[in-house]
Amino acid sequence: MSHLKEQVKFIDKNKTGFYSILKKRVDQYFIDNNISKHANTGMVLKTIILLSAYILPFLALMAFRPSFGISLLFWSLMGISLAGIGMSVMHDANHGAYSANKNVNYWVGHSLNLLGGSVFNWKLQHNILHHTYTNITHLDDDISDRLVLKFSPHTKQKSFHQFQWIYAFFFYGLLTFYWAVAKDFIQFYQFSKNGVNSASKKENVAILSKIIGIKIFYFIVMFLVPTYVFQIPFWQVFIGFMLMHFFSGLILTTVFQLAHTVEHTDHPMPNADGIIENDWAIHQLNTTVNFSPNNKLLSWYVGGLNYQVEHHLFQKVSHVHYPAIAKIVKQTAKEFGVPYLENKTLFGAIGSHIAYLKQLGKLPNLHEAIG
Repeated sequence: MSHLKEQVKFIDKNKTGFYSILKKRVDQYFIDNNISKHANTGMVLKTIILLSAYILPFLALMAFRPSFGISLLFWSLMGISLAGIGMSVMHDANHGAYSANKNVNYWVGHSLNLLGGSVFNWKLQHNILHHTYTNITHLDDDISDRLVLKFSPHTKQKSFHQFQWIYAFFFYGLLTFYWAVAKDFIQFYQFSKNGVNSASKKENVAILSKIIGIKIFYFIVMFLVPTYVFQIPFWQVFIGFMLMHFFSGLILTTVFQLAHTVEHTDHPMPNADGIIENDWAIHQLNTTVNFSPNNKLLSWYVGGLNYQVEHHLFQKVSHVHYPAIAKIVKQTAKEFGVPYLENKTLFGAIGSHIAYLKQLGKLPNLHEAIG
C-alpha cells in the first residue's frame, strides 16, 4: 500500500467531463456571490458555542461539585458537544476548509485532542484513505470490519453478523473511548507498516512521542485533576467519562455510517490491473448518500455531514456552504445522468443503515460465492 495511486487508479472510459464542469459551476457560485469558500461568522460562532459547551461543564464539575446525578448531565452535555466539535469544527479544519490560513486550520484542527485523538493518524485514515478510495474494501479504512462488525459485502461473513443490526449501536458508543486509549497506536503501527505513513524513522519518533504526550496530558486532565486536585471520587469521574465517550462515540459513528453504509451505495472492487472503471467524482456519487437536507438544526450540529455528497466532491469548502452548492451538484448530476443519492429524513437514513447491516449479515462471502 506504499504506492496507493499506482495500485488503484480511477479511469473514466466515457470521459464525460462531469467533474470539470461541476467544479467550474461551483467556483463560479463563489465568484458571483463574492464569498469565501471558508468559514463565515456563523461558523466562528458555532465553534465558540460547541467548545464552550464542552469546556464549561467540565470546569463547572470541578468548581461546584454538583450531585452525582447532575454531574452525569454535565458529562452527557460534554459528550454531545464533543461529537459536535468533531463533526463541525475539527473536521473542517483538518480538511483545510475552515480557513485560508494554514495556522488557523492547524490549531483549530487540534481540537481533536479534546477526545485524546491524533490529527496525524486522522488525516491519513480520513483525508487520504477514505476520501480517495471511498467504499473500496481493504483501502477505505472507514469500512474495515471491526471486531464483531461487518461493513463490506466483500469480506468474510461470520455467523454472529446476522445479529449486528441489533448490537452495532452499542459498539458505536465505544468508538471514541477506543480512540483515546488504543486506536492511534494501532493505526500508527499499521500505517507505518503498510506505507500509508511515509514519514522517516526520525519523523515517526517525533510523531509517536507527540501522540503519547497528548494521551498522557488528556488523561491527567480528565482523571488526575478532578480526583486529586478537586477531590471528586474517582468512580464518579470514571462513570461520567465513560458516559461522555458513549454519547460522543454513538453520535459520531452513526452520523458517519449514514453516508456510506446504507442501502443503494456501491462497494466496487478494482479489476486485476487495479483499476476502478469510473471517474473519481462519479465514484463518490455512487458511494455516498446525503440525508435530511432540509433539517437546518441537524445540519448545524453535524457540520454539514448530512451533505456528504458535496463534502466528498469539495472537501476544501467549508460545510456552511454545502446547502447552497448542493443545488448545483444535484442539477449537474441530473444533466449527466449521474445518481444523486439521498435519504430525506434522519430516521429514514438510520432505517436504511439498519437494513444494510441486516443485508450484510445475510450475504455470503462474495469470494467464496464466485469460487
